[in-house]
Amino acid sequence: MKSISSPVGAGSPRPEVLHIALLSAYAVGLHSIEALIPTPVPWLRLGLANIITLTTLYLYGLKGGMTVTLTRVFIRSLLAGTFLGPAFIMSLAGGVVSTLFMWGTITLFRRLSGPVSVSILGALAHNTTQLFLAYFLFVRQVEAILIVSPVILIFGIATGIFNGMATNMILKKIQQSKAGGKPRF
Repeated sequence: MKSISSPVGAGSPRPEVLHIALLSAYAVGLHSIEALIPTPVPWLRLGLANIITLTTLYLYGLKGGMTVTLTRVFIRSLLAGTFLGPAFIMSLAGGVVSTLFMWGTITLFRRLSGPVSVSILGALAHNTTQLFLAYFLFVRQVEAILIVSPVILIFGIATGIFNGMATNMILKKIQQSKAGGKPRF
């Protein structure tokens, strides 16, 4: 049985725990920077933090990816003062659904999909979830959702492509670093 007052270094976290914590911090930082960019439609964002989530899903699986997503959503909402408000609900639901969807795609269709297609599907899952919630929680007018949906979904595809390409580049760099014996992070 471990003692609470064990010496420094004894029982230290595994490297993957530290990597996931660092990736979570990156995701919070990217999400915070992105929040400073004005958008014409509420909740229309580039989703740059999803680059980190997708990278984590490929490197550490669902547990790591969901940790990054939940950490990003909770910390960012606390920093922005939106915790438990509409923006928090939308971000949490979209993040959880897209993370699950991307993990399912990676798991079920690994040979048929790559980071770009997984990212596109994740963006569409995120946007569809948010449109669904916007209708049921706030708007209650199908016409308004139908008008804004094409813009949001097309934007989601475009950002999904960009984020997937960025994830692909990160994964290749990590692979090259591992092959060369350099540290991964």
